[in-house]
Amino acid sequence: MMALSLCTASSNGTSMPFEGIPPEFIDDADPAEAVSSFIRNEAHRSVAQKGSVVLIDDRVLARECLRNSLASHHAPWKVLAYSSMEEWHEQADRHPPLAAVLLHVGSDKITDPHMEERIKSLIKASGSAPLVILADRDDAVQIRNALGCGARGYIPSSVSVEVCVEAINLALAGGVFVPASTVVTIREVINSEFSHDRRLMELFSSRQIQVAKAIWEGKPNKIIAYELNMCESTVKVHTRTIMRKLKATNRTEAAYKVSNLFASNGISS
Repeated sequence: MMALSLCTASSNGTSMPFEGIPPEFIDDADPAEAVSSFIRNEAHRSVAQKGSVVLIDDRVLARECLRNSLASHHAPWKVLAYSSMEEWHEQADRHPPLAAVLLHVGSDKITDPHMEERIKSLIKASGSAPLVILADRDDAVQIRNALGCGARGYIPSSVSVEVCVEAINLALAGGVFVPASTVVTIREVINSEFSHDRRLMELFSSRQIQVAKAIWEGKPNKIIAYELNMCESTVKVHTRTIMRKLKATNRTEAAYKVSNLFASNGISS
């Protein structure tokens, strides 16, 4: 197809170039409209080249509002909205190649078993395309857990649409987005947990920690020996050492002190 190189006068007397516009956009058409039509088509073609960003949210109104908001910011990708991963898979071959996946978890906790499994399934299904979490919660632990599951970004609903678009672009470029307000908090959480873990390791050996946890769970020495593959006499030695270090006078007091110690380190039975 041969393109025309034309100019037309604008209302202020300057010329408007038509370099590279195919004839079908110009023949028998208003020059200004021809330019607008050409730009719209070029923008659509650019989106197709960049791929599609899939938004998954089971809340219809929220999903459609966000899709329209992202689309109105002329991002270099097409926004597709679905209620579930299954619905997306049914129509995946009808759209441009996948660029990224946005999963809106609402106020759910990342650590909920069903949510953790959902995230891992989406990461597997999206291949090399990054998964970015959208959420109503913006606490540091929630964000850390999301990144720990493999998410390439965490966007709280408190940010603007412009920031949301840039966060997606950052993920597409290989980066990881987290809200600036939580970066310091996340660092403090990590440092605190490291400090707790170090204190636990300084107090007990790795084997003693295993025995202490079993004592906390109320298991008798024979069961502990069987589960940890050690002699019952060795379990008794570890138990006496644990009681001495905790300054406990009996096994029940030791279990209580172990419970407090482990709780402070985020360890659950």
